Amino acid sequence: MADEALDAVDRIVQQWHAERPDVDVSPMAVIGRISRAASVLDKRTQAVLIEFGLQPGEFDLIATLRRAGAPHRLTVGQLLDSAMVTSGAVTHRLNRLTDKGLIEREIDPTNRRVVIVQLTPAGVAAVDAALPAHVANEEALLGSLNPGERSQLADLLKRLLLDLR
Repeated sequence: MADEALDAVDRIVQQWHAERPDVDVSPMAVIGRISRAASVLDKRTQAVLIEFGLQPGEFDLIATLRRAGAPHRLTVGQLLDSAMVTSGAVTHRLNRLTDKGLIEREIDPTNRRVVIVQLTPAGVAAVDAALPAHVANEEALLGSLNPGERSQLADLLKRLLLDLR
């Protein structure tokens, strides 16, 4: 690390080494960076999506419907599985998206306990308008990594996420 600048996580780890040399705090180097990276990614994603009148959680839901293919319909349960958020968060987001005219909800006629969510034409247009800027932002966020590093990072994060399930 002699040729690289120390970041805040390095300083935290060094401080703990000095104060508690008996405790292996090396996991903090990984978890701390994942946490800090997630915070930065969230803020920068929000900054892009707000230009399209969307919050990241709203975009996640309408993008999930869009990538499901025509007719862009899923049950709330399917959205929960795909978007990996709590039912309370989904309900709140669906209410906002309904108010914006981007989705419609209906009761499944074959099972009245099931709610079906469908993108409206305005919802399809909103996803299609925001997606190129969203992907360009993600490209910029990963700009310091070459393709091999991106692939390696994606593989490592995938393994970690699968183990955490």
